[in-house]
Amino acid sequence: MTKDSGSGDDPVEVPAWPAHMERRRWPRDPTARKDRLAERSPALVPSRFSTRDLPAQEQFRSWRAHMAPLVDVRLPDGVSEEDGFPAELTGWHLGDLLIVQQVTPAHSYERSQTMLRSSPIDHWNVGLFRSGRSWTEADRRVTETGPGEFFFRSLGYPYRGRMTDAASILLFMPYELLADDAGKLEGANNSVLFGSLADLLANYINGMEENLGNITVEEVPRIVRTIRDMVVACVAAVRPDAGGSQAKMGVMERAHRYIHLNLNSGDLTPETICRELGISRTRLYQLFEPSGGVLNYIRRRRLLQAYAELSDPTNNRPIGEIAEAAGFDLAANFTRAFSHEFGASPREIRKAAATERLATPVAPRERDRGATIGDWLKSVQG
Repeated sequence: MTKDSGSGDDPVEVPAWPAHMERRRWPRDPTARKDRLAERSPALVPSRFSTRDLPAQEQFRSWRAHMAPLVDVRLPDGVSEEDGFPAELTGWHLGDLLIVQQVTPAHSYERSQTMLRSSPIDHWNVGLFRSGRSWTEADRRVTETGPGEFFFRSLGYPYRGRMTDAASILLFMPYELLADDAGKLEGANNSVLFGSLADLLANYINGMEENLGNITVEEVPRIVRTIRDMVVACVAAVRPDAGGSQAKMGVMERAHRYIHLNLNSGDLTPETICRELGISRTRLYQLFEPSGGVLNYIRRRRLLQAYAELSDPTNNRPIGEIAEAAGFDLAANFTRAFSHEFGASPREIRKAAATERLATPVAPRERDRGATIGDWLKSVQG
């Protein structure tokens, strides 16, 4: 014990610090940590949509219009638009991943075959329910999802369902992000993910969600890769026999997969794609019309691959070779197209990667967020 005079006349005994424990050393400069945090500025600025500030009778129509590119929604039987529909969506754009926090009243939803024919959206969708419950039918199989449970779904297939009042966090990933594991995933459409791996994924998402406002540019690629790998592991654990034959795949998914596997081939043309898929040129153009045509789609995929190479600090391949692999004979044309697509030149991206200041691609249309969830999804569309 040590002695301290305290405020009275008699000494006050103060417990001595145990010899085996080291005193905690507080930083001498309390501003040091703040300065370090200031250097790592957050990268994410959310997109928000809410009907709460609208008159009750306008809320459902507004939300239905917002969701129209993804699903057609309806009110439950016995519920009127006059009753109101207070819904909120917050979208966080992490490069190849869109995270949406959603709170909605009860409703039904449908992504029909007719909608698929005109929709460029074919993302993978993973959802974690915080509260509420849903029942979804796809390919004549119904799955039920409740609090603490994940669903795994392809937006390249039709589905329909209904849900109660619910809060959830939704992950949207473009087909290309998981294309290398497509064989493991296609047969698992409309599955419920469970088990220890799903618990680990939930814990990771919970921690990430709490820090969405603090995530930095440098951390985005690592987070996306981690979530991608964890999702694949969860699906493989739940559906180890998910082999998804070519016959079960939608035409759009087969087209995307063929393009992905042959992206660097000089023979990747509309003619070869039609021949491989057994469809007409008219049908091919219809499929890719929302993406500006099949050639535009291929061009953008090659630019995205070029971006990935330039963002890799270990890749020393000359920019001219990367441009040629992307289908550009002239470096100036490559630079112009690349800068228009991502808002930065190839040299700027390579320099950023060399200094570990990785930049997230920002397409022109993404810089000005649109009014529907379809516009949000364009930012992560392959």
